[in-house]
Amino acid sequence: MFGYLPLLAIVIFLLMASLRVLNEYERGVIFRLGRIIKAKGPGLILLFPVIDRMTKVSLRTIAMDIPHQDVITRDNVSIKVNAVVYFRVAEPIKAILEVEDYMYATSQISQTTLRSVCGGVELDEILAHRDKVNERVQTILDAHTGPWGIKVANVELKYIDLPQEMQRAMAKQAEAERERRAKIINAEGEFQAAARLAEAAEIISVRPEAMQLRYLQTIREMAAESQATTILPIPLDFIRSFFNGPSHAAAPTSAQSPVTVAQPREGLGRDDPAVPGALAAPRDDA
Repeated sequence: MFGYLPLLAIVIFLLMASLRVLNEYERGVIFRLGRIIKAKGPGLILLFPVIDRMTKVSLRTIAMDIPHQDVITRDNVSIKVNAVVYFRVAEPIKAILEVEDYMYATSQISQTTLRSVCGGVELDEILAHRDKVNERVQTILDAHTGPWGIKVANVELKYIDLPQEMQRAMAKQAEAERERRAKIINAEGEFQAAARLAEAAEIISVRPEAMQLRYLQTIREMAAESQATTILPIPLDFIRSFFNGPSHAAAPTSAQSPVTVAQPREGLGRDDPAVPGALAAPRDDA
């Protein structure tokens, strides 16, 4: 009986060595005598000692950081760009058979694709339309890594390093743009104010008393301030009489009726009744 103990120990050891436990997010690619069988897991799997070999593959999404890449854009601006790539293994067998190290291969193809895409667009497009650049890089990466069983979920540009000279030039451009907008807004305000003043002038020309009402309103606003000095304006009719001349000043107004004075005609005396307004003198025979 004791002679079977070493054999039993060997059997138990081989049995324990042949058992494997895979997590929910893991798959095991099984090679038997060098030939692939299938991908097993998750849970408990049994391997034949010596003849079976297993390679674990994780199916979780991997976030890979792309280091800074020196890029010259289409408008000849030198920048540094880095990004982050989110991908996962969709087909474990292809990820093991088609490429030696899918992590390293994905990292290298991501770097070259990022340089190629950023070098084919202008700097303004990278800064203003970053989502389009991300989508283009993702499409190219997905097309290259698809035969490897890799699915690229997302690509995001993380940081764009601009030279100091370019940063100063962009700051000057932004300042000039702000000044241009301010001048346009100021000009539009002057135009609207001129249009309103023209309308007010038309109203005052039709109703001259509106100017006097405006004078009174201004005086009331000035009198509301305790430190203000009130100056009474000169009536416009008084000033107009100087500019119109003496002939116009002596002309009768519409509110006054002209007074007619009768002059005696030659040959007629004061007592002549033909003279309008003459007084009859008493006669001697009366």
